[in-house]
This record gives sequence, structure tokens and C-alpha cells, in this order.
Amino acid sequence: MLRVGGASVLRQQLRLVLALECERVVCLGSGISPELVELQHLVEKAGASFHVISAPRALSGLVTAADEVIALDDGLLAPGAELATLLGRGQGVLVQPVEQGLDAGFERIDLNHASAGAMRIPGRLVERLAELPADCNAISALQRIALQAGVPQRPIPGAGQRGPIWSLVRQEADALALEPLWIRLRTHQDRPLGPSRWLALASVRRFGPALLHAGSGAGMLAIGAALLALLGLGAGWFGLVPLGLGACALGWILRHAAILLARIEDDQRAEASRALSSDAAYGWLLDGIVVALIAWGSDLPAMVPQYVRYFPGIMLVALLRILPRTLGMRWGAWLDDRALLAVLLAGATISGLGDEAVRALAIGLALAGILIPRGDSELT
Repeated sequence: MLRVGGASVLRQQLRLVLALECERVVCLGSGISPELVELQHLVEKAGASFHVISAPRALSGLVTAADEVIALDDGLLAPGAELATLLGRGQGVLVQPVEQGLDAGFERIDLNHASAGAMRIPGRLVERLAELPADCNAISALQRIALQAGVPQRPIPGAGQRGPIWSLVRQEADALALEPLWIRLRTHQDRPLGPSRWLALASVRRFGPALLHAGSGAGMLAIGAALLALLGLGAGWFGLVPLGLGACALGWILRHAAILLARIEDDQRAEASRALSSDAAYGWLLDGIVVALIAWGSDLPAMVPQYVRYFPGIMLVALLRILPRTLGMRWGAWLDDRALLAVLLAGATISGLGDEAVRALAIGLALAGILIPRGDSELT
């Protein structure tokens, strides 16, 4: 039940086995606790059955010879995608080099290998637990039984291929030591980052653990980002355009922080991942608000038609959406940054140069699209 990245290790293991479409989940424990009841509801909602047993021998009554069993060691913390791939390949006992495994707290198997804390074995082998003492270590026993029965060993990737975490979390100190690294792995970025995304990433890595442990997850940040966008719109309506642009900038950063927190909370839950990792709707909403704020902050005479006021902002936002497709990811990381745009426009509006800044940015972007070649090379 120790928590890493805002979720207990057991919850993260349950997400893994549910992603592997296990039909029955069995926990070896001393009894039912409120936390286990909550996890039971999670499992049953996914369509699987949930059982708690107090002794390894009771497992034989829940497993038939035709079943396959996936067994995970108590406290095993490993990258979910890599572990799911290894276990999804078929029956096998996961192993690792003995020095690496012993340092991480795993059991030695033979001269060269240590356990990796996970296996997929035939259900018929579970019956042999009845031949062992009632207080035997279930995972260790199943591992020995499987290897003696000829279940193949399957080595896990090295740290350079799977990331540095494949550990057993046995006590609070282990969880606290692993949490920053676990969060860094979950928030790894493969593409260039603009200033706002970098700031969101740094903030989540610094304050994410405290937010997650306090129960303020990605959903709360997403709500806050939406409220800031609406606050920006309201501030602009009352003539406070710089304040509205500042609220939009903060909302943009908060939205990306919510996306990162969602990845930390759960990298297996497809619904939450799709809902928060796709920021298209929020991006269009914010673009519409920025266009409105540019028009409301314009110094054009009152007799000028409304469409003239909105035209510069529309062209600016249109160029910012078109150019990333032609200039590549490095330029796109900056051109997609609406917080940077909002801060620049807020500063120009405060100095009385809002209209000039919008026109200058639009002209600069148009020239960039003409003069700067595409940044990403392509193989044909």
C-alpha cells in the first residue's frame, strides 16, 4: 500500500494485470482493509473477480490446470509498458543479472541470475504449493516450482533500455527515494519543449508529488485551467485586457501541468489519457479568447467595423497554427506556446503598442514561413 507518484504500488500492479486482461485477481494478505475494498471495486468495474486469501495454499482452489497465472512480487515497481510487453509474450520467469537484482532487493535464483519479481506460469503448477509449509513465501515458491518444471527464464531489458527503475518497495524510505525518479520517467518528453511546456514540466517534477499525495490530481488542474481561460475572457470584457492575457497564459501552463500529472497518475487508463493528453479543444478555446482580447484591446476608432478589429488577431492565430506544420518541431515548440504569446501581447498592451505588436508578429511569422526552410529532415 506504499504510495509512489500518488498511487499505491498495489494499485499500479492492478492496472497492469487488468491491462493484460486477467479474469481473476488474487491478493495474498491478512484481511480486508478500506484500501483493498476500493481496489476491489476498481477490479470488478473492469469485469474481473477479486479475491483475498490469507495463505498460499488457498490459491489452488481458485486456479485450474487450464489457467495461466501471472504472479507479481509484493512491492514490485517497474515500468508498466515494459512489464506488460514481457508478460504478454507468453509463459516465462522474468530474471535479471544477479548483481543488479541483489542491489535492488530481489532474490538470487542461481549463480548468474536474480528474480525480477514477475512471472507467467501454467496454472497446474499452483497445486504444488499444497506440498509446502503453510507459511512459505508464495512468490519465491512459485518461482522455484516453475523453473524446476521447465518454464523458461526471460531476462528483462537493461537499465539503458527500460529506464532505471525495477525495484521492490518494502518501506516508506524506498518509496520516497524512488518517487522523484519514477515521476521523471513518467514525464519524459521526446520532443522539443517551448518555455511554457518546460515550466510546466519543471513545476510538476518539483511539486507533483505533494499535489498527488494531497489528492489534487490532474482533474483539479484541468478545471483550474478552464476557469482561468474563462477569467481571462471576463477580464477582457470589462476592459482589463492585460489581466485577461495573463490569466490565459497561466491557464495554458496549468493545462500542460494537468496533462503531465495524468501521465504520472496512470499510464494505463486509456480514457483519462486521451481526455487529458489531447489539448486540441483547450487550444482552440484559448485561441478564440486571445483573438477576442486582441480585438477588445485595439486602439482603432470606434467607427471602425467590428470585423476589422478581429482580423489582425485571426490572422496572427492562423499563422501560428499553420507554420508549425511547415517549419518543424523545433520552431513548432515555440510557435505553439500560447502562454508566451499572451505574455508578449500583455506587455505590448500595457506599453500602448498592442496593435503594432500584433501586426509586427503577423508580418514576422509570414516572412518566417517564406524564408526559413523546414526544420525536420525527411527520408524518402
